[in-house]
Amino acid sequence: MSHEENPDFFKGRGAQVNTHNKFLKNKYVLDHIEGIDEPLLENSNTQLFEETPKKIVSESNSPDLSHMYSINPYQGCEHGCIYCYARNSHEYYGFSAGLDFERKIIIKPNAPELLEQYFNKKNYKPVCIMLSGNTDCYQPVERKLGITQKLLEVFWKYRNPVSIITKNNVILRDIDLLADMAKLNLVHVNVSITSLNEQLRQKLEPRTVTATGRLAVVQKLSERGIPVRVMAAPIIPGLNSNEVPNIIRAAADRGALAAGFTMVRLNGSIAEIFSDWIYKAFPDRAEKVLNMIRSTHDGNLNDSDYGRRMSGDGKIAESIHQMFKMACKRFMADRQMPEYDYSLFVPKKGKQTSLF
Repeated sequence: MSHEENPDFFKGRGAQVNTHNKFLKNKYVLDHIEGIDEPLLENSNTQLFEETPKKIVSESNSPDLSHMYSINPYQGCEHGCIYCYARNSHEYYGFSAGLDFERKIIIKPNAPELLEQYFNKKNYKPVCIMLSGNTDCYQPVERKLGITQKLLEVFWKYRNPVSIITKNNVILRDIDLLADMAKLNLVHVNVSITSLNEQLRQKLEPRTVTATGRLAVVQKLSERGIPVRVMAAPIIPGLNSNEVPNIIRAAADRGALAAGFTMVRLNGSIAEIFSDWIYKAFPDRAEKVLNMIRSTHDGNLNDSDYGRRMSGDGKIAESIHQMFKMACKRFMADRQMPEYDYSLFVPKKGKQTSLF
């Protein structure tokens, strides 16, 4: 039975279960208590929860992500990408990494004010800050709330470099501002394209923009002089691994200057969520895909080893690495992203002149 024919399949959502939150004593179940015939009432609509954090910029000290500064104006993501590593972070808020992650979105309206405070710290030295280090800053709710847009206005006001990762065409709303920033080498945009196969995209990423739509984003940004890198990520052996050259070629044809990729890794609750999903979405090749993923992570679906966790190892991973390198050499030779200009940063009080 295909997932389209399965009455228990949540259409328009990636995860099909709400996995147990390891931080909670109680477990969320959909089983009926014996003798109760009424259907279980559950709110399937997207809900928004407002948070007022005291700081908004996070710094990663992981060896393979050293000194990466990031801002996530939203936690949880309505895109519903089944493989998303950010799902596990939703458990810190008391939610499940499964359906809750895509239906219960935490918003941070005070993020722009906090960013401005961060820039005005006494000893702050300009660094590139990434928007969407965890979840997409241009997910659907951004169209209504505009928190990311306000953050960009702060970056522009202070002339501080910013890097953006997205798979949504909502970014085109801000193209004029991004073009102004690009003229001063203050912005990079990373567009994530997981598959050019629309049927696969719909199953992997049910509420995202089509690959055709994302390629159009690459082209429109590039035409305005905004530097774009395509992220073929994550690569899932047996599902989209054969598409790497085509993704890079299509992005290069539309003006992308660079490319990157990561191997899928199913840490924490994601292993259960992904496994449940693939047996429902691709029952004929589920076991093969899971075994191929294991082969790239020392026999495990989970992988937390720095250096290997995002690149994988083994014969399958090595063949994907070679395919990626050859595609970049063929379609993106002599292209590169411009360097950021950190000299333009201006704090609120203005630049201090040296006494010497």
